[in-house]
Amino acid sequence: MTKQKNIYIKDLHFEHERWLREIDFWKDELKIFADRLGEIVSRWTDHSVLAKAEHFQNQFIRHNEVVDKLKHDIKAKENTLVDYAIAHPVAINHVHFSDHVSLRDRMETQEKIYNDLKGEFFRYMTEVM
Repeated sequence: MTKQKNIYIKDLHFEHERWLREIDFWKDELKIFADRLGEIVSRWTDHSVLAKAEHFQNQFIRHNEVVDKLKHDIKAKENTLVDYAIAHPVAINHVHFSDHVSLRDRMETQEKIYNDLKGEFFRYMTEVM
């Protein structure tokens, strides 16, 4: 867990933007993976191969749900910062904000889960393609 600290709004904004781009990239990749999964399902009739394909399909759906929630929470935090900036335009460059440690921890955890899933899927594709 990351230690709580204070941080400037532009640094928070930068991190939010980076996370949102990363989430969009994951979602794009998951669409490609789902297409590849469709190819595998159309080629194979072996029960174990299809069962593993279903496992990945479920994991892709679940990951999309989790990152949609994470994206929503990031945008909500960003909107809070925007509202503050509008209300206090002069002070915005001089005020420190509480760091978003829990949001960062969630993002880092999801990144690890996604990378593990991606690796597992690539190993599966190597076996069946």
